[in-house]
Parts: sequence; C-alpha cells; structure tokens
Amino acid sequence: MNNRSESTDTEARVRELQMQVEDLKELVNTLLSVICEEPDGVSSGAVPSYGQPKMNYCM
Repeated sequence: MNNRSESTDTEARVRELQMQVEDLKELVNTLLSVICEEPDGVSSGAVPSYGQPKMNYCM
C-alpha cells in the first residue's frame, strides 16, 4: 500500500509541476512581447518617423 501512496504523490507532484511550467511559459512569452515591443508602438524595427517625438528610450 505504501508503494501506491508514493505513486499517487508522485503523479500529483508531476501535475503540479506541469501547471507551473505552463504558467511560466505564458509569463516568459508575455515578458518577451513587452521587451520586444517598440517604444513608439510601431513594430517595424525602424526609428521613429516624421511626426513621432523622441521618447528618450534606450534599449
């Protein structure tokens, strides 16, 4: 019976770790999106064009 209890505990721990991994993946993707986003809101990779003020960002 002790072996069955250990198996159940291990399965529960694996499920918990899988949920944590999924949460961390989502967080990493969100952080990467924020880091890669252009400060002027334009994701073209270009510097601010005519009519867009400099925002004093340093990346």
